[in-house]
Amino acid sequence: MKVLGIDETRRGRPRWEQDPATALGTGGLLGQVEGPTVADVLAWLAVTPLTWRKSIEYVAIDMSATYRAAVRTGLPQATVVVDHFHVVQLANKMLSMVRRRTTAEMRGRRGRASDPEWKARRRLLRNREDLTDEQFATMWNTLLGEGAIGQTLLTAWIAKENLRNLLALPKTGADRHQVGHARWKFLTWCADSDIPEVRQLAVTVNRWWAEIAAFIDTGHSNAKSEGINRVIKLVARNAFGLAFAMPTTNGYGHAASPPAGPADTSAPLNFEDPGKPPPGPRRPARHRPPRPPRPLQTTDGQRPPRTRCNHTNGHPSSRL
Repeated sequence: MKVLGIDETRRGRPRWEQDPATALGTGGLLGQVEGPTVADVLAWLAVTPLTWRKSIEYVAIDMSATYRAAVRTGLPQATVVVDHFHVVQLANKMLSMVRRRTTAEMRGRRGRASDPEWKARRRLLRNREDLTDEQFATMWNTLLGEGAIGQTLLTAWIAKENLRNLLALPKTGADRHQVGHARWKFLTWCADSDIPEVRQLAVTVNRWWAEIAAFIDTGHSNAKSEGINRVIKLVARNAFGLAFAMPTTNGYGHAASPPAGPADTSAPLNFEDPGKPPPGPRRPARHRPPRPPRPLQTTDGQRPPRTRCNHTNGHPSSRL
């Protein structure tokens, strides 16, 4: 396995769980540990085979400094790759922050449904190619006619689209010169915008540029880890707070939270083929024998007398 994905999921308020063993490509969830610190990730990596750790070449993460420090310490030969989804998500958050701040400064209140920038908030977050020409023209002309509020939002929107164009270069097979030009175009636009949120976005992208450039070169993402986290949350939601493992016919089940006792390490993880279940004996399924039916008649052919339940401890029943 050459690519590893790390992501976190939270189940409930006080508990954070990380799964730093999500194999991308052919594999699935390899492991799950509790805690959001560097030591928690390194503790899990320490119990994995040394040959398996040396075979990892790329680690896909979100924009988390904790994961980046853990990978640099535990897997020094691996290249850290930032998932482009989280970079675009950061740009969309920036755009929403600009809209709220400009509305509060210009109008002196929160946004309302009658405000043009409020009506265009969904289209501002959508991709340019997902908007029809009519939808784009309506958004652009409406915001442009609003004066300072609309112009500020359109400036931030262009910065977001420039960043998306930079992250879309792996699909086009662009060379290093084209990547450098797209990066220069994005940073220059952010610097000239004179918008604090846009400039902060440029600073963050520039700080994570080595990991973003690795994504542009390789195209690796953290989509497999995100999908497994979605399944974990879905199982926890369907379990309605179930706090113990449920036995199944094949011996493998899901639970909303781990058992209270220590983890069972008798069956080691299958790092060679994560898609297969770990080796070891499977727990047989427990079958409850069916309950015998209640006889409708006694041995003498008469129906058994119906018992009357009296919950008043000797007093006459309240049933009329």
